[in-house]
Amino acid sequence: MAEVRFKGRVAVLVSVVALVFVGIASRLALLHLRPAEWVLEPIEEGRMYETKPMGSRGRIVDRNGEILAMDLAAYHVYVDPKYIAEHGDPDTVCRYLSQEFRIPESEIREKLNRTNRQYERIKKFVPGHQLKRFTRKNLGLLYTVADDRGSETNIYLRGVGLEEAPIRNYPKGPLMAHVVGFSNQEGVGSAGIEQRMDAYLRGKEGLRISKKDGRRREIYSARTVDIKPEDGATVTLTLDQQLQYVVEKTVEKTCREFNAKAAWAIVQHVRTGEILAMASFPTYDLNRYAKAPAEWRRNRAISFNYEPGSTMKAAVIAAALDNNIVSEDDVFDCENGYWVYGGKSLRDSHGEGEISVAEIIKVSSNIGTAKIALQMGNQLVYDSLKKFHFGERFNVGIPGEEGGIFYSPKHWSKISVTRIGMGHEIGVTALQIVSMMSAIAYNGVQMQPYVVKKVVAPDGAVLEENKPKVLGRPITPGVARRMQNLLASVVMDEGGTGSKARVAGYTVGGKTGTAQKIRPREEGGGYYAKNFTSSFVGFLPVEAPELCIVVVADDPGTYTDTGRKTGYYGGTVCGPAFKEIAEFAVRYLRIAPDGNRIYVAGPDDE
Repeated sequence: MAEVRFKGRVAVLVSVVALVFVGIASRLALLHLRPAEWVLEPIEEGRMYETKPMGSRGRIVDRNGEILAMDLAAYHVYVDPKYIAEHGDPDTVCRYLSQEFRIPESEIREKLNRTNRQYERIKKFVPGHQLKRFTRKNLGLLYTVADDRGSETNIYLRGVGLEEAPIRNYPKGPLMAHVVGFSNQEGVGSAGIEQRMDAYLRGKEGLRISKKDGRRREIYSARTVDIKPEDGATVTLTLDQQLQYVVEKTVEKTCREFNAKAAWAIVQHVRTGEILAMASFPTYDLNRYAKAPAEWRRNRAISFNYEPGSTMKAAVIAAALDNNIVSEDDVFDCENGYWVYGGKSLRDSHGEGEISVAEIIKVSSNIGTAKIALQMGNQLVYDSLKKFHFGERFNVGIPGEEGGIFYSPKHWSKISVTRIGMGHEIGVTALQIVSMMSAIAYNGVQMQPYVVKKVVAPDGAVLEENKPKVLGRPITPGVARRMQNLLASVVMDEGGTGSKARVAGYTVGGKTGTAQKIRPREEGGGYYAKNFTSSFVGFLPVEAPELCIVVVADDPGTYTDTGRKTGYYGGTVCGPAFKEIAEFAVRYLRIAPDGNRIYVAGPDDE
């Protein structure tokens, strides 16, 4: 009886154990063959391979296709501390990465000691050409080492990888720095064209979804989504690399030779409004923009407001002629260089008696111009200068453009009209001055200035294209032609203030400017006695103007032993710079003395 009971108990126990194993087997079969969602989810997440490749940033090129900005292949060098601790050789990794990238071994070892992490960056943005010793291999890199005999050995660095991270490269360095601008390390345009055209230049992100194997490699056959990235568009500028180079060197030379704080220049095509060159000094290397002081990165040609001095006389006298207030032959008494009006004195650098309007322009008489402006009246002077778009931005296509400072007559004092006529009590940019003179040169037609010629997508589609556009007609063609001849006397005739801007074989028209700089209110206000902004703006050839050039220098000049300042007049400082730029430009652009030949197309309405 006892034996029967024992056998029964054994049978029950065996049955229970069998049932348990059957249950476990069933559960295992269920989990493997038809696993629940909560089981699959973490597994699938671990096997998921997802990447979002970014298209290359578009290029910036000059009008002839010369590359000014482009993306270069570069990589972040990283390590997987967890994998290296389990499968690699930390000492070997430390030694060779330190040797190759000149990073202290202690710094690399500190990152390798973080064995709970799978990603630690060793060096960022390494150009591809600096990684020739490395070859990618599964879960690591092959590092080629040469011994003293020249024999090469491959060292397998497990757990070391390369991550694509393109860098922006500027092949021309500082050339066109203030126009091209730069993008930061995140690929975002942060200055110049890089900033303004960022939406076009930035590549579009792609998407790739797949699965990876046990070695974390993609299983290509499992790829479910593959949206390719798109490269950014190419931006073509109106600027010419060769002309820009000469302008930059000339501006730098002017700044150094005349001890100026800064200098800048613009070359504009008269009949289209295209900016062919725009330079500012001090400048900086775009590839090292972070090391340049903020003031050096400033595009003074469009962002520096200054009182223009006598260059403004060209606009005021043109308006007086256009409104029949005066004629070229009308005579004004220039008071032998000293005149008092409204309780304030006004002087000329060279005293003159009774001279004609034509001579007032030629010798740049402040008193003569002030009397012409006074005869015009406040409202007419204001309205006439507004027709030239003073006090307004042109939206030339570069960030940072200023609109100048030009208050309405209700804010003027009794003497304001006499000062505005000679270029005081009004703030302008060099772009506004060159545009004003271009309008006179183009028979009274003012064109829209612009620096971006077109934007083209990688597939060749034109996304944006700028063409010559008329802004307005501030003066009539007849008056413009009379002004062209009057301004030619400034340069070509004996006694003209712009004689140093002459170009052999060509007739040049232009106007000098020398203005005292404003003293800040915290320093007492008014004007500095010995600090000036000097400039020259001109066009050529007068017979059929093609180019207009402005050169500006901030506080040039040197002091004598007696404390007298010399070498600061616009004709002395900026006239020769204009000449140097113009001499190259007419040869390079093949402009004949009568203006018949140039490679830039004219506007559609010609």
